[in-house]
Parts: sequence; structure tokens; C-alpha cells
Amino acid sequence: MAKPKTIREISSRGSLKTAFAIRLRVFVHEQGVPVHIEMDEEDGGAVHFLARFGGHAVGTARLVLKGGKAKIGRMAVLKSYRRKGIGKRLLRKVVGRARRHKVDAIFLHAQVAVIDFYAKNGFRGIGRVFEEAGIPHRKMILRVS
Repeated sequence: MAKPKTIREISSRGSLKTAFAIRLRVFVHEQGVPVHIEMDEEDGGAVHFLARFGGHAVGTARLVLKGGKAKIGRMAVLKSYRRKGIGKRLLRKVVGRARRHKVDAIFLHAQVAVIDFYAKNGFRGIGRVFEEAGIPHRKMILRVS
């Protein structure tokens, strides 16, 4: 399995713009999510991550930390780089960052099509399937404590 060269927390405006461009490409152009839903108020206070593979920015995710809980969201890998282990390494990096923040639980809203990916990485589905941005999702949680 190929590995990306780097997965890092974003610390520059340029890298953040690159992460947003990946999200727009995957969620807005590929999946049809409206821009006003994709780019939201949580971006300002979130910790963002960028995955690079062969020198190219190919994936991103964000982590929102609030009151002992962490929410992973906006996880996206460019289509031609999927199934190369990038998503798994990106998720591990984000979960590791959340654990260092000493949260009780980490949750996310998984698109139904990728529930198995998150389940294989320790997340457990809770509640019913719901629609978010016109796409079926299910809440998933990873207990930390």
C-alpha cells in the first residue's frame, strides 16, 4: 500500500486554501453539495489537515473540538488517489490529534457509502441514517475514555 509523504496540521493560509480547493472538488463538483453548506462557520475554529502524495496535495480533513468531544468532518481524498491508504492515514492523524486534546469521544457523520471504512477504523454507528446536504449519512462514534 502506497503512503503519502506527509499528513500535517495546516498552519498557513496557502495550505488552507489548498484544503478548501480539495473539498470543493470532491464535495461540490463531484457530489453536488451546495457551496454554502460545504463551507461553513465551523471552518474558522477547526483544526485542518492536509495529505500530500508524491508532492501533490490530495486529501484533507478537519477537526472541531468542543466541550470534551471532537467532531471529524470534511474528510476528502481526490478521486484518483483513493484506495491508496491515504484516507486511513489521514483519519489516524486526526484521531491522534483529538486524543491529545483529551476528549471523551470522537464522532463524525459518515456518508453511507463509506460507513465500512470508518467501522474498520474503530468507529461504531449510532442512530438512524439521515440526510445531510442531500446525501444519506449515519452518525458514528469512537469512544476514547
